[in-house]
Amino acid sequence: MENKPTSKLIFWISVVMRWMVTLFLMFDALLKFIKPEAVIQTTVTELGYKEHHILTHGFAVLIPTVLFIIPRTRVFGAVLLTAHLGGAIASHLRVDNPLFSHMLFPVYVAVLMWGSIWLRDEKLRDIFPFRKY
Repeated sequence: MENKPTSKLIFWISVVMRWMVTLFLMFDALLKFIKPEAVIQTTVTELGYKEHHILTHGFAVLIPTVLFIIPRTRVFGAVLLTAHLGGAIASHLRVDNPLFSHMLFPVYVAVLMWGSIWLRDEKLRDIFPFRKY
């Protein structure tokens, strides 16, 4: 699936991007399993979910993140994570959270996630080329 990057710099940029996303999402999933008071408070009071939904959210982020870590299933994991991040945007929009810090944060994560794949995968660059006009 992945091709050799054009340079070592591009390789390391893609690795850093991928691990930033992976570590953040794994931390997010871990917090949902541990359920500290801040997570319960935010999920129930701010976002309006029931407390028993927290564990479901944990699995909904953990499973696609594991798929994203595995090179053979990376694109599939990214597609599933994109759906999850879209749901996060909708949740923040519904409760009228701030635009740049809350609503668009999942977009920032998705850009890093897909960018890490785009830098390493020639097939994805063929589908979504970067062109100068």
